[in-house]
Amino acid sequence: MSQQPHPPFENDREAGRWWLANVYAGDDAVQLSPRAVITGMLIGGVMSISNLYVGLKTGWGLGVTITACIIAFAVFRFLEAVIPAYRNRPFTTLENYTMSSAASAAGYMSSAGLVSALPALYLTTGRLLEWWEIMLWLGALSLLGVFMAIPLKRQLINIDQLPFPSGIATAETLRSMHDGGGDSASKGRSLFAAGLVGGLLAIWRDLFPQLKSLSAYAFPAEFPFLPTAFGRDLLGKYTIGIEGSLIMLAAGAIMGLRVAFWMLVGSIVCFGVLGPILVERGIVEPGYRGIVSWVLWPSTAMMVTSGLLSFGLKWRTVLRAFGGLSRLLGGQADEDDPLARIEVPGSWFAIGTAVTGAACVLLGHWIFGISWWMGILAVLVTFLLSMVAARATGETDITPIGAMGKITQLIYGLIAPSNITTNLMTASITSGAASHAADLLTDLKSGYLLGGNPRKQTISQLFGVVAGTLASVPAYMFVVQRHPERLGSEALPAPAAKVWAGVAELLARGIDALPTGAKEAIVVGAILGILLTLLEELAPKSWRPWIPSTTGLGIAGVIPAFNSIAMFGGALAAWIVTRRAPKLGETYVVPVSSGLIAGESLLGVAIILGLELLGLAGWR
Repeated sequence: MSQQPHPPFENDREAGRWWLANVYAGDDAVQLSPRAVITGMLIGGVMSISNLYVGLKTGWGLGVTITACIIAFAVFRFLEAVIPAYRNRPFTTLENYTMSSAASAAGYMSSAGLVSALPALYLTTGRLLEWWEIMLWLGALSLLGVFMAIPLKRQLINIDQLPFPSGIATAETLRSMHDGGGDSASKGRSLFAAGLVGGLLAIWRDLFPQLKSLSAYAFPAEFPFLPTAFGRDLLGKYTIGIEGSLIMLAAGAIMGLRVAFWMLVGSIVCFGVLGPILVERGIVEPGYRGIVSWVLWPSTAMMVTSGLLSFGLKWRTVLRAFGGLSRLLGGQADEDDPLARIEVPGSWFAIGTAVTGAACVLLGHWIFGISWWMGILAVLVTFLLSMVAARATGETDITPIGAMGKITQLIYGLIAPSNITTNLMTASITSGAASHAADLLTDLKSGYLLGGNPRKQTISQLFGVVAGTLASVPAYMFVVQRHPERLGSEALPAPAAKVWAGVAELLARGIDALPTGAKEAIVVGAILGILLTLLEELAPKSWRPWIPSTTGLGIAGVIPAFNSIAMFGGALAAWIVTRRAPKLGETYVVPVSSGLIAGESLLGVAIILGLELLGLAGWR
């Protein structure tokens, strides 16, 4: 079975007949089993908490699908070894891939607004939502994204045969593990061992300070490079030091050296050069909150202009997306459709989109005071932008949800310029739905290669949305809303939320409200974002590793310097290992990094929850 078995087909019927004859595993293949769905919901729910914590710390969403596949494979191999009943009915490739749909849908719930729009709403307006309001809102826009993906699947995957690189990688990983090849057992053991290490560090750092007998032995949350007054000054005033966490090291290892290196450069410029100048001139107060209140403006301008220009330069992708609109909506409803019994029927799209779209409009009006017509416009814009985001994901493996959200923010900055709440929450519909649409299509690409049933996989995705909502919202309430003043601090920098909040405030209040020198800095940041994006798009590919990353430079301006330093350290270590021992790096970098992140973040959230329940307020 090849990754792209045939050049793009002329029509859906031709593609369907070829796939049924050459790839489809059959109607009787075990796929949508209760254990697959429940396992995906459990793993995805846990990873949604991890991604929430990491997203609030770094602004990044970490990969869920392959990690979930490795965990599920390792768990069921263990069960098959010790329980005869499992040995007689092994966990199949199609069960694992169906499990991964539920897990990814749940794991990416933070991208629906928990690390961006909702904390940005607090940062700009001071408003906190009730738990049930958050659940209803996230559930509605996430399900909207799932249903919007339904008509896109047959065009983008069956006919156009777009690669969806992460979907291909997941399919190859599943084949390797379940066919007995590769290093699946080693990956599973290393992931769990790293998770244990990360969890122990979280206990040592976060729990020991709360216990009188052990507080003196607690691991520091951060410490200076030099044990001198100068070193302590760098850390206290400018956040330049070493972080007592493995999350950022592991995130850097997954991220790669190029982005992490430019994050290091950006942190040196923002906190090592601009920070002291701003403090000396009395423009800002020393410390993270003071410096970031100024440097976030050029950083945000750089990321926004880069994201929008990069999106605009992919005009061919945009034209192809809109060019297929009539085919998507027209469908292939004739009786000769060979895939009618296994593809998701068009009625699911029509009914699901109508119900969830209406829910977004009603909830937007009820909870956020968004006008009816603005809510309807937001849903219509979301459908069009989700098409573009899905095709971009299929062609490049990058889902431009940031750019999609910014487009909606700019639209509502024009039609409702003074309404920050409307600006943020309509954009959250677009980014959240586009994220889930692209995620489902990436999973469906894996299923297309493995011969799975897309209707069953979509059902699993719906269960995953429910699991992610039920797991991530309570975690958000405890981590964020019990002590919202921590948002924007060194403990929870919430970089994505700051970017969203910055754009909304700029559109609402105008540039005259900015601090001294920020207007000029915005212009510099915007120009730099444009120039670097043009250079990356137009320069020879051999130059790309040496071109500054606008993402790295921009993110460095909204998180503490010790975060960027740690991420560079992790990326450098992973690069060295992979260069010297490619097989070792391929086998262990992603599982070990994922385990460290999951273990530390989950124990970190558990400790926060435990301390809150015990009435201890000492968590930092």
